[in-house]
Amino acid sequence: MRQLSGLEQLDGIARGELEPAPMAELMGFELIEVEEGFAAFEGEPTEALNNPMGTVHGGFAATMLDSAMGCAVHSTLPAAGAYSTLELSVNLVRPITSQTGRVRAEGRLIHAGRRAATAEGRLVALDTGKLLAHGTTTCMIS
Repeated sequence: MRQLSGLEQLDGIARGELEPAPMAELMGFELIEVEEGFAAFEGEPTEALNNPMGTVHGGFAATMLDSAMGCAVHSTLPAAGAYSTLELSVNLVRPITSQTGRVRAEGRLIHAGRRAATAEGRLVALDTGKLLAHGTTTCMIS
């Protein structure tokens, strides 16, 4: 995959031609849509992701947002380009439960420089359109 641009890699994953990241499979979400500077994942929160209080652990929202925002950055990289999350900020605004239904995380590039990029993201419940979480990231480009 290193010979493909970031957008080509992600497009291949979204179309099912390339293997998704193991983390996405483990957490139960998938890359649905990608274009340069944008990525969207969808997933179904289940009881397997619950914390002891009976709601979905905040790490699910954080991971979906990290993936969407990181892939928004990844979509702008040339072949053999790489990035790493340097900073992740997530605001959880509503609880997520297994009854929330399918959720969608969208990441959008804010700025891409030679060594760093920033992106923002939103996680919404598809049934209601309600905002569940939002965040920002800073990524190191290598």
